[in-house]
Order: sequence, then C-alpha cells, then structure tokens
Amino acid sequence: MLAVGGLGAYNIAHAIRGGSKSSAAGPTQPPSTPATQAPTAEQAVTAAKDFIDAWGRGDFTAAAALTDRQDIAAGALSGFQQALRPSEFTLTPTGAVPTEAGRTGQSAVGFHARLRFEGTGRAWEYDGRLGVVRTGEGRTAVHWAPDVIHPSLANGGSIAVQPVDAPAGRLVDRHGTAFDDSSPVKALLAGVKTPGGASGTPGRAVVLVHGSGRPPEQLFALTEPGGAELRVTLDAALQRAADAALKEQTAGGRAGSLVAVEPSTGRILAIANAPAGMFNRAFGGGIAPGSTMKVLSAAALLEAGLGPDSPAPCKDTTTSPKVWHNDERGDHPGYTLADDFAHSCNTAFIDQGLAKLAPGTLSKVASEQFGLGLEWHTGLKSFDARIPVPGSRDEQAAEYIGQGGIQVNTLLMASVAATVQSGTFRQPVVMDGVTDRTAAPGRLPGEVGRALRAMMARTARDGTARGPMAGLTGQVGAKTGTAEVDGKKPNSWFIAYRGDLAVAVEVEGAGHGADAAGRAAAQLLSAGGHG
Repeated sequence: MLAVGGLGAYNIAHAIRGGSKSSAAGPTQPPSTPATQAPTAEQAVTAAKDFIDAWGRGDFTAAAALTDRQDIAAGALSGFQQALRPSEFTLTPTGAVPTEAGRTGQSAVGFHARLRFEGTGRAWEYDGRLGVVRTGEGRTAVHWAPDVIHPSLANGGSIAVQPVDAPAGRLVDRHGTAFDDSSPVKALLAGVKTPGGASGTPGRAVVLVHGSGRPPEQLFALTEPGGAELRVTLDAALQRAADAALKEQTAGGRAGSLVAVEPSTGRILAIANAPAGMFNRAFGGGIAPGSTMKVLSAAALLEAGLGPDSPAPCKDTTTSPKVWHNDERGDHPGYTLADDFAHSCNTAFIDQGLAKLAPGTLSKVASEQFGLGLEWHTGLKSFDARIPVPGSRDEQAAEYIGQGGIQVNTLLMASVAATVQSGTFRQPVVMDGVTDRTAAPGRLPGEVGRALRAMMARTARDGTARGPMAGLTGQVGAKTGTAEVDGKKPNSWFIAYRGDLAVAVEVEGAGHGADAAGRAAAQLLSAGGHG
C-alpha cells in the first residue's frame, strides 16, 4: 500500500443539481482496450485523483474521459447525481488499497464519499474503490464498472431516493399502555377506522433498487418515518381479564363473546371472542338473547303504564296459541312485574306483552330508547340488531322473551346494560373522535330508568343472577338469559353492570345464564367495576 498525502477533497454544493458542467476534455472516445499490465501505484493514485476531482466538481464529461468507458460513464455519473440531488457532495481520495482477487491488470485506489441532503442534519458517508488500468492506447484510466459509484452496485441495480412507508401505528389503550403481543384483540383492532384517516408520516431514504421484483434495500435514512399512535378506548388490564374470563368459561371448544362498555361515555373497554380469530363474534354475531331481552320488554311495559309493583301473575304455562312455560315450573299468582323480572318468568311477560303492547312496540322502544337497530359507527364493522315487527301472536310472544326473529350480539347487549345504568344511550365506540355516528342519542324516561335499575339490582341481589353477583358491592344490576336454539342445549347469556362498567357475555350451549356467562361477567366486574 502507498500512503497518499495532500490529495485533498473535492466538494460541490448546490450548483451540481443542474447536471454536469461543460468540459474541455475533447470529443468522445470509443471504449479503450485494457492492457494486461497494471499501472504503478503512483500512476493509479494520480489517475484516480484526477477522476475524483472532476466527479466532485460535477464535471461528468471530464470524469468520464478519464475512464476506459466514457461512452457510458458520463450518463451513469449524471444519473446518480440527478437521482439523489444532494445539497453537498464531497469526495476524498484515501490512497492505494489492495486489489481485489480476480481483477488482474488493475491497481486499486480508495475514496470516501460524503453527501448531505436538505431536510436532514446527518450526512450519508460511504467508502468506495476505483480500479485503475493501463489502456491499449497507453493511457492510465479508471476502469469503469457500476460499483465505481457505490460498492453495492457490483451486482446490478440502481440507487435512488424513495419514500419509506410509515409503520403501522403503535396500538395503545386509553391510558397509553401497549397491549400484550399475544392479545387476540390486536388482530381485531388492526382494522379500526381512525378519525379523519389518521396515519403515520412517511420517511425518505437512499435505497438500492434491485431488479426482479425484489424490495429496495435501504442504504441511508434521510428522514425516519413516524407511526401514528393509535389510541383506542379499550383498557389493556381489563382486556386481559376479559380474555381470561371468557377462555375459562369456553374451555372445551365452546363459542362465545364478551364486551365491556363504560356507561358514562359509551367507550368500549374490552372485547373478547371464542374462538379467538379474525371473526369478531362480539360485534358481528346475530343470535337470540333469551331473557336478557326482558330488559327491553320491561321498559315497554313500564311505558305502557305498569309499575314494578303491578300485579303480573306468573303461571306455569300460557298460550299464544303456542304453549309456553318457565325454567322454574309452578304457578305464582301473587307475583308482581318486579318479581317476574327477578325470577325471569316467561309466561308473565308473554301475557302482559300480548295484553298491553301492540305488535312492533318492542322494536320502537329498542331503537328510540336503547339505540338498537340503528346504524352504529363504532370504528369497527358491527351488526346493528334485528328486531322485526312480528307477523303473528306466536312471534310476538317469542320476542318478549328474546326468542323468535330477534338477533343481537354482546356489543348491543352490553350497551343495553350501560343504558340502564346511566339512563342514557351512548353509542359505543372503540376510538374517541369518531365523527360519522348516525345512531341518535336516546334517553330512558326517568321513571322507566329508575324502575329498571331497581329491578336489575333486585335480580342481582336475590333473583336469578344472585349466584354469580354475590359479593359484588356498589351499584350493581344484572339480568340472566337462557336462549333456546333449534332444540340444542340453550345458550348462556348474562348482562350486568357495576358502577361505571357494563358487560354482556354469551356462551354457546352452556345452559342457564347464571352459569358460564354469569361467571365470566362477574369475574370481569370484580376486576374492573367499582361502586
């Protein structure tokens, strides 16, 4: 190796953007024929210095004339400059370097390149090498090859400045806490519709562009891309509790779902599905809710003039003309509406509904007071309920106890529980700032809301929900549901609230609502509810 001193650095700043300067190098020469004998180290260093000097000045024609392929070198050097458009370009010779194996008849000289770009305070620096040869005409010239410009071009390709896509937004909960990587909810929230289409900021980078469809290889980041923080309404700690509660109650392969909502705001705090996968059963399912629908039937009867203490006998069976019965057999002629609700008496709700309510009343109460059947924009795709106007007395009777043509999911029924707790329907959302809500706000009439809260509290205290709700303090309320579907084992339903936390759970084929669904709901209320 020959130590080289005093070679200097050649710098060209903003003026080089316009392309090459004029040159007195003379007419274009044909490709030279390399000689087999390499130039001396001194000859190589001198030739390399002259080439680097011309390239650094931006005189690409003069630089090309100092190569053995000036017919293509000028265009390549100019193209590199035009593709990158640096604000400063500095080339510094670094002296003779060992010749690479297989490159006979050459001497090698190294150089250091330093490029600056507008919009970034950092410089892109790299080291290159020039092969220098003796041509058949007796000239000492830089042997032209693509890697003269940059070592990465030895195997082909080109160098360019390209935008760098912004990464997926960092998903955080309402408190700014990231979700566990293993959390199934992350896959569901990947499709969340952000307000205004918020996204990250693309970056820019110098890249090596390969052929054959290979992705570009980043050589230097000019500006780093920025990922938007996707802050959703969910609570990461409550989400973990929801996943665990549903997993425990759906062991053995049962399907089910769970949704938790904050009644005071409508914010969705947890979403869980079994099996965990890409189908969001909690939002997209459409199944019968069983006796949890008696919350809406009771609201309709209260508006029709009944009170919690109004006589409403619970008969062992009744007809519509279809024969209906209760889970708990027997006659209770002294029951009131509140008693019927607490003990989930099917026959009483059917008798009172057929006597007091016109067909279609339940659908009207559901939409006007509870927001069901309207178009919801939660930030995720959802099914918005089906509560059809019944075509017969049998269909009418079935709807009062959550059967027949009614289809809902745990998102909708969690909202029902939340509406009772707060007295006001607030359309649930998974991200604050959703601006395209079309579900109009509704409010329970004062007396109706107070009566429903009292009836749900009694059900949690000494009615069908007393088992799972035992030990939960504060403002609590619940309603069980056991939904029969095509002669199979009933689906277990449970809706409840505790303080500012409302929850709905359904577990397919799990039987009574107080069992699997009730246990999962109570477990979540214990973890996140308060008085």
